[in-house]
Amino acid sequence: MDEKSPAYKVHLPIFEGPLDLLLHLIKTNEIDIYDIPISVITDQYLEYLGLMKEVNIDVAADYLVMAATLAYIKSKMLVPAPEDSSEDNDEEDPREELVQRLLNYQRFKKAAEALSNHEILGRDIFPRSESDLAEGEGEDEIDEASLFDLMEALRGVLTKIEGKEQILDFTKEKIVLKDKMVEILERLAGIEYILFEDLFVSTKSRIEIIFTFVAMLELIRDQKIKTLQVKKFGSIRIYGRDKKPSL
Repeated sequence: MDEKSPAYKVHLPIFEGPLDLLLHLIKTNEIDIYDIPISVITDQYLEYLGLMKEVNIDVAADYLVMAATLAYIKSKMLVPAPEDSSEDNDEEDPREELVQRLLNYQRFKKAAEALSNHEILGRDIFPRSESDLAEGEGEDEIDEASLFDLMEALRGVLTKIEGKEQILDFTKEKIVLKDKMVEILERLAGIEYILFEDLFVSTKSRIEIIFTFVAMLELIRDQKIKTLQVKKFGSIRIYGRDKKPSL
């Protein structure tokens, strides 16, 4: 087994696409969708693709096409504007087409989610009731964590170990994915949930963190666990599939 990454691709049943990733980055950075800082977003987008490759998530060609599109827009944005300020020299913003794609996709996604919620309301999604909404917008809400929410949390865990000495040399250790999956389920036995970051407290290397993360994705795919996020604070909780979450 390659010690740098799991020896197979991760296939998730519901897999977000490149537009989902861009919307996630815009939301996380609190960016105006009509004024996207292409240089920043492009760098972060490529960083995510690198992490997805390390985790061995099966990246569709659409992601690479979007990376090329962002690079093209970035190059266009770097070209100095003509000094001629006449009205006839009104050039189109190279970001405009991308912004329209994002807006249209966002509207489509919201409509699809509204229809989907009619079917799954009260099963896997735990929105606030009308009485809760009447009390104010500051209340906590629990919802399913997206793939990119999980990737963002993984980035945070990996950042914490950067520069730290490795206590054990895991390049000589055999980390078995199934063992990690069993370990996660055993840790969930008898308790309500585990915080995402607590899943990695005993990991000693980047490779072990990656394997633990992939094991979690496999359990999500097999519907043995679920990952929910408290919106107000952004913390991610990992539950056994039969556990009913509570705030």
